[in-house]
Amino acid sequence: MKKFFIAVLVLCACYQVFAQRVKYNFDPGWKVFVGDDSSASTFGFNDRAWKNVTLPYAWNEDEAFKKDIVDLSTGIAWYRKHFKVPASAKGQKVFLEFEGIRQAGEFFVNGRSIGIHENGVTAFGFDISDLVKFDNQDNVVAVRIDNSWDYKEKATNTKFQWEDKNFNANYGGINKNVYLHITPKIYQTLPLFTHLGTTGTYMYADNYNIRGKSAIVHAESQIKNENNKQQQVSFKVSITDLNGKPVKTFMGDNVSIAPGETKIVKASSLVNGLNFWSWGYGYLYDVQTILLVNGKPLDVVSTKTGFRKTEFKNGMIYLNDRVIMMHGYAQRTSNEWPAIGNSVPAWLSDYSNGLMVESNGNLVRWMHITPWKQDIESCDRVGLMQAMQAGDAERDVDGVRWEQRKSVMRDAIIYNRNNPSIIFYECGNESISEAHMREMKNIRDEFDLHGGRAIGSREMLDSKIAEYGGEMLYTNKSAHIPMWAMEYSRDEGSRKYWDNHTPPYHKDGDGPLHRGQPAKEYNRNMESHAVENVKRWNEFWKERPGTGKRVSAGGVNIVWSETNTHHRGEENYRRSGEVDALRIKKQNFYSHQVMWDGWVNPERQSLHIIGHWNYETGVKKDIYVVSTSNKVELKVNGQSLGYGTKTDGFLFTFKNVEWKPGNITATGYDENNKQVCSNTIHTVGTPVAIRLTQVKRPTEFLANGHDLALIEVEVVDVKGNRCPTALNMISFSMDGPAEWRGGMAMGPDNYVLAKTFPVEGGVNRFLIRSATQPGTITIKASSDGLKDATLTLNTKSFATENGLSKLLPASGLPSYLKKGSTPLSPSFTTTRTPIEIVSATAGANADSAFASYDDNELSDWVNDGKLSTAWAEYNLEREATVSEITLKLNNFRSRVYPLYITVDGKEAFNGNTQPTLGYYTIQCKPQKGKKVRIQLSNVSSERGTNTATEVNGKKLDDGVTRDDANAKGTLSIIEVEIYEALKAKL
Repeated sequence: MKKFFIAVLVLCACYQVFAQRVKYNFDPGWKVFVGDDSSASTFGFNDRAWKNVTLPYAWNEDEAFKKDIVDLSTGIAWYRKHFKVPASAKGQKVFLEFEGIRQAGEFFVNGRSIGIHENGVTAFGFDISDLVKFDNQDNVVAVRIDNSWDYKEKATNTKFQWEDKNFNANYGGINKNVYLHITPKIYQTLPLFTHLGTTGTYMYADNYNIRGKSAIVHAESQIKNENNKQQQVSFKVSITDLNGKPVKTFMGDNVSIAPGETKIVKASSLVNGLNFWSWGYGYLYDVQTILLVNGKPLDVVSTKTGFRKTEFKNGMIYLNDRVIMMHGYAQRTSNEWPAIGNSVPAWLSDYSNGLMVESNGNLVRWMHITPWKQDIESCDRVGLMQAMQAGDAERDVDGVRWEQRKSVMRDAIIYNRNNPSIIFYECGNESISEAHMREMKNIRDEFDLHGGRAIGSREMLDSKIAEYGGEMLYTNKSAHIPMWAMEYSRDEGSRKYWDNHTPPYHKDGDGPLHRGQPAKEYNRNMESHAVENVKRWNEFWKERPGTGKRVSAGGVNIVWSETNTHHRGEENYRRSGEVDALRIKKQNFYSHQVMWDGWVNPERQSLHIIGHWNYETGVKKDIYVVSTSNKVELKVNGQSLGYGTKTDGFLFTFKNVEWKPGNITATGYDENNKQVCSNTIHTVGTPVAIRLTQVKRPTEFLANGHDLALIEVEVVDVKGNRCPTALNMISFSMDGPAEWRGGMAMGPDNYVLAKTFPVEGGVNRFLIRSATQPGTITIKASSDGLKDATLTLNTKSFATENGLSKLLPASGLPSYLKKGSTPLSPSFTTTRTPIEIVSATAGANADSAFASYDDNELSDWVNDGKLSTAWAEYNLEREATVSEITLKLNNFRSRVYPLYITVDGKEAFNGNTQPTLGYYTIQCKPQKGKKVRIQLSNVSSERGTNTATEVNGKKLDDGVTRDDANAKGTLSIIEVEIYEALKAKL
């Protein structure tokens, strides 16, 4: 093995000698000045007094979570960097690659303007080959950044739609990574369309044999000849696995390329023994695409990618031939941290995104704008599927703003099409017109026709072009393109508040009004927040694959981590997260971990007791357990309290449990009364000490001026157990080459950057940033009445030369493979048999009765408002024993319908529906027949009122656009599905 690695290193070294392509980390050694000075663009400008920083760096980072999103500072900031290009680069091509900025920048090299970039989202690049100086001479890049909320594109005088104070936190400056590329003059281009107009490499596979572990792998590369003579070049592809073992080498095109010409070269081959990328299995390959001249490598590009098969059909999503139901998070693209914003080191991106997988989330839907490359590559490694936005706000647009959105989608697809974790391209946070959907699909087809990615938009429930859709908050179903909820459970709740009986004794729901209305849903405690998330998920899970021809493809919960964006609760940031801003787990994290432990159905039995077991004498409270088991027993100090009441698919409730010191145990049993899971919570002793622990990281703490260490502080008892009710104020001191970035807690300015702040629920965290000098860092923590704690860290030197480093930001980060490869077994079992409806008639508007079973949730059948005509009758494909009927009725959130249902004239149901987030299933008295009649037996009634609004004041949907609230004799059926029990078919 050792000889093999030496051989690989020698081979790579040979490639380097001939190819001359080098990708440098261009993040070190920048200087920043907040303010405007037109002379700062000049080569000889004196920037010695400016602040020294390492990118990525937002100049207003101190305000992240300290200020409300609407108050984040804006203005002009200048960034400058001095660097020298290696002598070996003379006569070669030199490019700058920016992963992104916020918002707009004017760029200069050695005093000369090289262009502007304004959309604040996408990556872009510049060819600076003719501007840089060699022979050990100094070069200067200068950038003028404007992050005004109202910035307008210079050429069109138009504001970008996504410059929005609700969702797009404004961390200004060069807040993403930068690279410098040196290539030969016949080279493979960079995937940076804006400014360079180039598309780079493209990897994909087809002809998958999942069981046989093979596929045909395709590699394409755009090549360009900037020499002054024609050249014959060959194209070669070499694939190596995660362990550096060669997998396959194959040849492709042999072409002649003229001076100034650009061509696409291709190669493909059957590859055996593949490990397919999957959920929680971030298996990646290094694919080298090599240009050969006279048999010698001239230019080598290494692309890290993975191979997976996807299909989108029958209302379901298939990954590697296995149906997977979407469950995960709609996360703000900023994905920010306190006092840092979005500019975190790559390992911390992996930590945060990896926690989503640990919670058994399988999809992250980045909201409104394209995520930065670091998060995209992180999802590749941790095995987390992604829905990649382009750029938008809350509605379709026309003219210049639509062209801006198309440009962002084009650039984002080109830049990210080799990342296997991207499964969806999303065109908008609301529906777009069919014409616009066609334009976006054409962009996808031009640049990523073979990548196995569906393109769609939020809503698009009746689109003939979109390849997926789905609302927010509600359940959609489909028998054709998948429908998944793109943001549900918007409720907010603080990690500081366990329940009504735990210090600081915050009553659940207490908080300020939102838009003049009570806002208890946005001021929850952890207990009620976790319970509510169980209820919300169950709405989708009830309609999962296996329950019929029309199914829900799942949904994503909004949001993953607390976010410095719009909010409705008592704090100046959003608290909807399953983890807080420092990624400390909340109780709803564990609820999801239990419910989502499988591709469709939970595949392992587990449970979680919501809360702790440290109360005061005399406290009686309800205990909630989330479990996949059939029934759950609760014991206090070994004494059984019986079995809990099961509701909402996974929730077990034990009423009025009296607290006694000791322990509480929940045990789950299957349908055969066999114990399948168990958990115990103990009473923890009084606080005696502080504990400091560095959150585990996979790479060394680098002295590069950007790396961060995440430190956890806990208050513990004499046995070292965390005290769940502790709220102690902790004071910190730090010595050594590092910068204090601090933590966060509820209180003045959210304690951002403070060196004294409290634990909440016995725990908190804080960040420290490395300096550019290596050394030992000592952190001390103290609090009145508690034993002090000390933690020592060491930073490792970071090699740079002339402003350049060969160590890239994600170097050394491993793939997450814990979940293993895609199982070959089915992910669900069929629970009932759908009976097809072939025709229908009705008491009124019979010509539109078909709209109630047309698999289109934007259409419905409705009568004329008279009780006598409030019926519809359905003819079935065959005689069957009807056992269940699932309905989506207008005003499904707020209206109760008294229904009388017959099968061939025999009563099957006589009762009321209940409000839901979409679908209501009626359990029928089984009746055999071929005609099913559904009629309103009395006037319908309101069950509460539908007054909920979005943050922009828009009323939440409650069915089709027509409001039947005052039409008491109206029956409106959006969709009806008729089922027989599975055993009846057998």
